Amino acid sequence: MSDSAAPAPAPRDHSATSGPAGGSSPSGHQRALLPRVVVFAVAAVILAVDQATKFWAVSSLTDRAPISLIGDFLELRLLYNPGAAFSIGTGATWIFTILAGVAVVALGVFATRARSLGWAVGLGLPLGGASTHLLDRLFRSPGFGMGHVVDFIDYNGWFVGNVADIALVVGAGVLILQSLVARDADGRLTGLANSNPGSLSDGGDDQHPSGRVS
Repeated sequence: MSDSAAPAPAPRDHSATSGPAGGSSPSGHQRALLPRVVVFAVAAVILAVDQATKFWAVSSLTDRAPISLIGDFLELRLLYNPGAAFSIGTGATWIFTILAGVAVVALGVFATRARSLGWAVGLGLPLGGASTHLLDRLFRSPGFGMGHVVDFIDYNGWFVGNVADIALVVGAGVLILQSLVARDADGRLTGLANSNPGSLSDGGDDQHPSGRVS
């Protein structure tokens, strides 16, 4: 037997498994970027579909009697709306143009904070709806900033809307649901209080480093 001590094990090299100092791994960066891409992709789809259906409505429903889809409950009937829902504020179109512009900017800012697909869809739907309404206000007749929104979906005579209106309503519902009850990547229910206050996430990643529950 030898009286000399066994050589100490060589230090393990962590550089091969860890990312750059102070940075995140490429896959983590991609996961963080995906929700923001989804926001603007959803908004672009809504804008394109809404404008395409409005183009069809103007070309196919002008000077034509309403087309019944589900009896009197759902019809196609062309209207030009200078105001808001239920023809509110028909004499102040420019106010709705400003409001639409503010909504687009605000939703665009919130979109950069989205950290989950749920929030991404919830923000993308109203962003697309507000954007396409803003285009109507800016570029449709009778003039810049005073344009009338094309409505053609008649709901039992209660009000007449379009695809953008559907996106706004559905998007609001998704945002409310995300605010009340969200799910993390594993499908576990998490509350809004667990969310990172600096981002719009599903709240599954914010844990105390010490493991203690506050």
